[in-house]
Amino acid sequence: MRLVLLHPLPAAPHTLALGGSRQVLRDQTVRFGSVRYSTPPGLVGQEAWVRADGEELVIVVDLSRLAHRPEWMQGPAGLTEVARHPLSLPGRPVIDLAHYPNHPQEMDGSPRQPKPKPANDAEAAFLALGPGAKSWLIEAGAAGTTRIRVKMAAAVELAALIGAAEVDLGLGLAATAGRFAEDDLMSIVQHRRNGTRTADLVVADESHSVQPGTSAWADFGRRPS
Repeated sequence: MRLVLLHPLPAAPHTLALGGSRQVLRDQTVRFGSVRYSTPPGLVGQEAWVRADGEELVIVVDLSRLAHRPEWMQGPAGLTEVARHPLSLPGRPVIDLAHYPNHPQEMDGSPRQPKPKPANDAEAAFLALGPGAKSWLIEAGAAGTTRIRVKMAAAVELAALIGAAEVDLGLGLAATAGRFAEDDLMSIVQHRRNGTRTADLVVADESHSVQPGTSAWADFGRRPS
């Protein structure tokens, strides 16, 4: 009987099994599906492999290629899973605060919110509406909203008609719900003036649709019994 020997398994998996190749950007993130995901410090410029595992994104880096050993690195160098994040949608980056130990943060550990600075009189008039306007501008920019300046000017005009407090509250609700379309602010203001509760605010997402169902067509083409 001839003895057949199997080849030994490699110590590390082939990189094709690790997912797609990415480069760690200057802000310590990798991009996957048009979304930025954070990585630990010390990996900027390095090649990383990313893959979706169920509802999570797995990031793997070959630590043996690093010129300097990061402080967080433990054990032998080699292909190592350095981060695992829940999958997100475009405009909603996933950032682990532990990956930025020297970045400015609030006392509770949450990221310090950016402070918009007006570049002209029109922007100053919009931000003067209140904290809701500031929140709207931050969230609208993060979501990649278009025609922001036009919508800011429309909000200022609306505030001149019905009052800054009401418009600022509407902007804050729009920022919370992720509603940045042309008529969203007016819709929110009108619903509030009609007595709609703030708790009834609908947060727009991919699972929500105003498209009517097709049940009315169920009997189309059938003869009446």
